[in-house]
Amino acid sequence: MINKTQLIFKQSKKTLSPFNVVMESAKYIEAKDVISTHLLRQDKANLPEVSESQVVRHYTNLSAKNHHVDKNFYPLGSCTMKYNPKINDSVALQSGFANVHPNQGDKTTQGVIKVYCELENALCELTGMSRTTLQPSAGSQGELVGLLLMKKYHDMNNNMKEYVVIPETAHGTNPASVIMAGYKVRQVKTDDRGRVDIKHLKEIVDEKVAGMMLTQPNTLGLFEDEISDIVNHIHGFDGLMYMDGANLNAILGIAKPASMGFDIMHINLHKTFSTPHGGGGPGSGPVAVNSKLENFLPYPMPEYNSKSKDYYFNYDMKDSIGRVHTFNGNFGILVRALTYIKILGRDGLKNVSQLAVLNANYLKNILSE
Repeated sequence: MINKTQLIFKQSKKTLSPFNVVMESAKYIEAKDVISTHLLRQDKANLPEVSESQVVRHYTNLSAKNHHVDKNFYPLGSCTMKYNPKINDSVALQSGFANVHPNQGDKTTQGVIKVYCELENALCELTGMSRTTLQPSAGSQGELVGLLLMKKYHDMNNNMKEYVVIPETAHGTNPASVIMAGYKVRQVKTDDRGRVDIKHLKEIVDEKVAGMMLTQPNTLGLFEDEISDIVNHIHGFDGLMYMDGANLNAILGIAKPASMGFDIMHINLHKTFSTPHGGGGPGSGPVAVNSKLENFLPYPMPEYNSKSKDYYFNYDMKDSIGRVHTFNGNFGILVRALTYIKILGRDGLKNVSQLAVLNANYLKNILSE
């Protein structure tokens, strides 16, 4: 019996003809027809000679060494959606998406830019925000981008700000992002209901506060029902409200962050819109903003010209904070998120949130003792 951890070279036998793994739809092309002769090797590659079944079993065994969604739930806690529909992968792997090159011009990537525009429009509709950048590679980078937008706003308005308020229940990335953006942290206490202590908030907020980062619902899973008071107090000192979208699943299609008074928020596509996550990426953490911040978003932004009826990337953004990604985000992940949104639609996404809240309370009830 062959040890399934054995190198495939160890299974090789000279009596076997090499097995050629080729997709049925693939078109066979001679290397010499597309590659200069001086770049081609003269001797044959030292490849293992194994049977078809050995090849299939070898790669199946290799795949089983990694933990993946086909094997079981992702072991990444609450911050990852445990459902990644196969149709998302099927759409993202279509050649028009999978084989596009990031340096292609706008004329040859109209469908790609349309995906950016449609996903941005969908996220804006769901959050109530004005514009959304799809560049950030993860929620953690989204946090930093959001705070850089906050800093840009205050710099443009000559506001001398030093602090960002975060609740003591905040994600650990929040204070780290605050420091990286050049601000200092002021921590607000939690009241006996597990929400922001309004009295303490009013004691620590002054003209030096640039804004507040708040997860809604919060990290304890509770909706901040005094959000209007919180927002009004921060805005009273020309501060900005930043929403960490970690728990967006709970309010999708039910309540819009912009309507609550938030100015900035990041969205985790792997938490809310079924994109895969794990093993270090790739990820996506779009940042949505209201109208007073949209001019500061990273360039370029995807646009649609209604006169010429074509899509393009707009680089003419003089107040932009600059690029935050080599190109325009992890495109394959964005395609997957848009596929999920289009399949479910507005009512389907609302139903997802209702079921998420129901399931959370069901588990809480089981564990209550």
